[in-house]
Amino acid sequence: MEFRDFIEQLSKHINKDLPFVAYQKPNQSIVKGFLQNDEKLYVVNDFSESGFVFAPFDNKKQTILLPFNVCQSIECEFHSSGMPNKTKKSFVSNDEEQHVNLVKKGIKAITLGTFQKVVLSRKETINLGLSSVFQLFVNMLNSYPTAFVYCWFHPKVGLWLGATPETLLKIENSRLFTMALAGTQEYKGSMDVSWGEKEREEQQIVTNFIVEQLKPLAENIELSEVRTVKAGNLLHLQTQISSAFKGNLKPIIEALHPTPAVCGLPKENAKAFILNNENYKRTFYAGFLGELNLKVTKIRNRNKRNVENNAYSSIRNQTDLYVNLRCMEVVNDTANIFVGGGITKDSDPKAEWLETVAKSSTMKKVLQ
Repeated sequence: MEFRDFIEQLSKHINKDLPFVAYQKPNQSIVKGFLQNDEKLYVVNDFSESGFVFAPFDNKKQTILLPFNVCQSIECEFHSSGMPNKTKKSFVSNDEEQHVNLVKKGIKAITLGTFQKVVLSRKETINLGLSSVFQLFVNMLNSYPTAFVYCWFHPKVGLWLGATPETLLKIENSRLFTMALAGTQEYKGSMDVSWGEKEREEQQIVTNFIVEQLKPLAENIELSEVRTVKAGNLLHLQTQISSAFKGNLKPIIEALHPTPAVCGLPKENAKAFILNNENYKRTFYAGFLGELNLKVTKIRNRNKRNVENNAYSSIRNQTDLYVNLRCMEVVNDTANIFVGGGITKDSDPKAEWLETVAKSSTMKKVLQ
């Protein structure tokens, strides 16, 4: 299928007010789509289901499911052509005082021992003008080929797009993969940068939490070296984590989500502070999304000289979930953009504000 035909299929589906998702995985050229054939709102019960999931930040609320068995599957190739760096529009962030006061409140709670870290965020609403949803999706595909890029719609929930750099978890061949991603600075042409104590501490907090949560549920946990990774115009610190995995997926997801990278630590205290003090409802921002128990056929022998052996294939379940960061919610002719940052005892409120301004440019770039 040609890419223009792929987009035309999505356009026809949204015009019928039917649910769908379209997405491209990091560093891949294939764009996949799942088009639900009814408008029913399906939800996850125990994560044994098979479908594309869309989960909110608040893990006490229901996770939405597009079941694969009621969806048409389509796919095509898309090769990024890049996006021009020239800015045609200027956007003004005007809630600095409100966010700085929120950060100060978070720092005070840390000094009182309520939690060790909290992630505080804000929402900006921007007029889209004549921009079409699918043009925004194409802009994201062009701008962020190393991210998980998606466009998700359900008439009973809403329309969301994003380009997230963060994996919640991946399970393949009885092996679990996840990552600790924290710390932020602007990319200025070089990956060879220095990191402050605040960013390194934040990264270590996230890593320690994930390892401790996995210990009762997984075996042979392995950690990579901490490295600097690029996501759009930003740099982050990342540790890759893997382990052996057998058993039920639900306790793993409950243990990891929401991670300290989007919530804080201890998790429940930080989450309660966020829900009670942020000036808006996150809904699906900082939740997660992706393939749940997708059946994938694996060919055992790819040697073309042994074609007869290619008949020996196996079908395995693959789960690939991403944290819903660098995202926007489209409501009529406006886009709600969400940005946040990790707050520790050493945070500077003004610097935290500037970090959210830098992060907001990731999504604003596709609105040009």
